[in-house]
Amino acid sequence: MGSSESSWRRLEDSEREETDSEPQTPPLDNLSVLWKNAVGFWILGLCNNFSYVVMLSAAHDILKQEQASGNQSHAVLLADILPTLVIKLLAPLGLHLLPYSPRVLVSGVCSAGSFVLVAFSQSVGLSLCGVVLASISSGLGEVTFLSLTAFYPSAVISWWSSGTGGAGLLGSLSYLGLTQAGLSPQHTLLSMLGIPVLMLASYFLLLTSPEPLDPGGQDEAETAARQPLIGTETPESRPGTSWDLSLQERWTVFKGLLRYIIPLVLVYFAEYFINQGLFELLFFRNTSLSHAQQYRWYQMLYQAGVFASRSSLQCCRIRFTWILALLQCLNLAFLLADVCLTFLPSIYLIFIVILYEGLLGGAAYVNTFHNIALETSDKHREFAMEAACISDTLGISLSGVLALPLHDFLCHLP
Repeated sequence: MGSSESSWRRLEDSEREETDSEPQTPPLDNLSVLWKNAVGFWILGLCNNFSYVVMLSAAHDILKQEQASGNQSHAVLLADILPTLVIKLLAPLGLHLLPYSPRVLVSGVCSAGSFVLVAFSQSVGLSLCGVVLASISSGLGEVTFLSLTAFYPSAVISWWSSGTGGAGLLGSLSYLGLTQAGLSPQHTLLSMLGIPVLMLASYFLLLTSPEPLDPGGQDEAETAARQPLIGTETPESRPGTSWDLSLQERWTVFKGLLRYIIPLVLVYFAEYFINQGLFELLFFRNTSLSHAQQYRWYQMLYQAGVFASRSSLQCCRIRFTWILALLQCLNLAFLLADVCLTFLPSIYLIFIVILYEGLLGGAAYVNTFHNIALETSDKHREFAMEAACISDTLGISLSGVLALPLHDFLCHLP
């Protein structure tokens, strides 16, 4: 690791020396432009993950109505995670060959298609196809929008992360609220078709064009930055992006990223091991809440913690994210011990631990990508953000492989 980090740093230093000799783009003083981009990335984060969260809840409802078996419920998890994993694994190899705008369009169409498929589903297979489309939309969108942040001020990473955190909370609450109000799952899903439309409108109409790398002057730079993305120069058409990187450069940058990727993988492994394997087993009988209500409270508190910490970058910045990985693994060990030994006397203690779990996970996500944005050169930043996207999905996949068998094993203990 030491040799790879040193070579990566030498490569970064050489790029910074080249950048220092070039004229720098003057900062944008127009507050409205900054706010348009900030709000634009927040909406993109919200819409990108909103469909994903809602689709999971809806698919489980459809499977329940069709009296699906436990194996088919596990198939939902596979349909949910495998397409995203494949997209993120392949993204650093060739996704840059596809311009940003078509990627966003594909993501929006898949999101809308997932709503329609599951809404009119008459079979388990069609419901699973809807989950697959939602997974493709979410995975492609995350890779696309995070790599797009390389062309904007680093503050937009905080706004994007906050939007994704808000999606978990608002998505689950909106679906639950509408169905509880009397709408059928079908009509609830169809009422949410405006989400992909909002995502496309935010990208094409709200975001301004990234700053030119070599502007003709202050006025020209500000004019270009105020233009929407439709009909303007797109990031992929600019020199100095990841299009110019050789395979050797990509490998060197990726090895340097491992000190960020590995801690985030561990955080998400422990986090989703808890969510997938332990939540249903943390059941308290000395409370008025039913088993299902307790599970919903766990999910809501977890999502609230994620949203709060993904929105906290302006207040708290953490450079050494391995600390968060260690704390999350200790969290997993603590809750696993309670499942086996049942030593916690009150569900409210579990509520605190689960809120803390969400805070750790959200903080690890936003600080990882913020640190990558700060510590990579302009030329490597787009590729670095794209490559690091695999971290959360890889952690979730590994946890699923172990958490589901462990859950079944613990359920059969005397």
